[in-house]
Amino acid sequence: MELFFKMPSTEARKAMCDASLELGNRVRSNEFKKTAEESIKKITNHEHARVLGSGNAAIMAAMSTMKGSVMIPDQGGWSGFQKIAEFYGLEVVHIPTVMGVIQPETLEEHLKTKSPESLFLTSFAGYMVEQPVKDIYEICEDNGIILVEDASGSVGDPERNLACGDHSHIIVASTGSPKIINLGNGGFISTNNPRIFNDASFILKTLQSSPVTCAGLVEEIKKAPLNLIKTIEACEFLKKKIETVLHPDKRGINIAIPHDDPKKIGQALRSTLKVEGGGMISTCPRYDRMNQPGVCLEIKNLDIQCLKKDNLLEIAGIIANILDNPFNNE
Repeated sequence: MELFFKMPSTEARKAMCDASLELGNRVRSNEFKKTAEESIKKITNHEHARVLGSGNAAIMAAMSTMKGSVMIPDQGGWSGFQKIAEFYGLEVVHIPTVMGVIQPETLEEHLKTKSPESLFLTSFAGYMVEQPVKDIYEICEDNGIILVEDASGSVGDPERNLACGDHSHIIVASTGSPKIINLGNGGFISTNNPRIFNDASFILKTLQSSPVTCAGLVEEIKKAPLNLIKTIEACEFLKKKIETVLHPDKRGINIAIPHDDPKKIGQALRSTLKVEGGGMISTCPRYDRMNQPGVCLEIKNLDIQCLKKDNLLEIAGIIANILDNPFNNE
């Protein structure tokens, strides 16, 4: 079994190489930027978009327009939410979750005593389970709260539940490695509210991306729906083969397995599941995933060409063996 870390597509790499030859050409640079922003607007269904240097740059741009407190999940979010809020001196309020998932009734109850200006969440809590974004958006809309969705793991959702501007006030995303739009660097922000971009104009200009990244994005964004679909399908397959996974019936792009000795299990899995060019095992507790001990199989890290049935069956067998006999793998 050969497993490969996700790389930008051949088309994206060629586009980026070609764009690098145009560096210094202002007209061509603007063309790359405009074409990339149009492709983002099309896939998010937002009216305004900017390509930036990273996903964190997009979060910084969004938060730069805010004055009030920021609400984030108590786990399964992105650590950058809190770090960037603290950088701006914004109060952070945590919303309790069920293993990362925000319950609409809990959100409504907390909003009776808390008054955040915004709610930042990731489309997939810890990459392992999708948030009920539509329901959350309705509550935010009714309460005058700005919903910011980090869609790094969900761009191109064919069900339009995630990464869809119809039910997110602002969408931010990383296009670094290994993401659904996989360029090795970059990010973007989109919205229907022109005030957001007006208020963040200096940050947007300061943190803008290169024309090389823009050129690659135009090609790589075309691959996003298939990359997402294949990754979700692989996780659904593996969840049926592994008994102890969290959120077995929910969509996700990684798999979380609770375990009392994550260090030992993680080491055994890393030594067995070799990935050329990177890895696919992370350990918890970790805010970006889950707060309890366990390991995560980062299926999102793998090239979709690896996600064939034979490989997935072998991965499932290796995991079952290690979970049943952890001391045999020392």
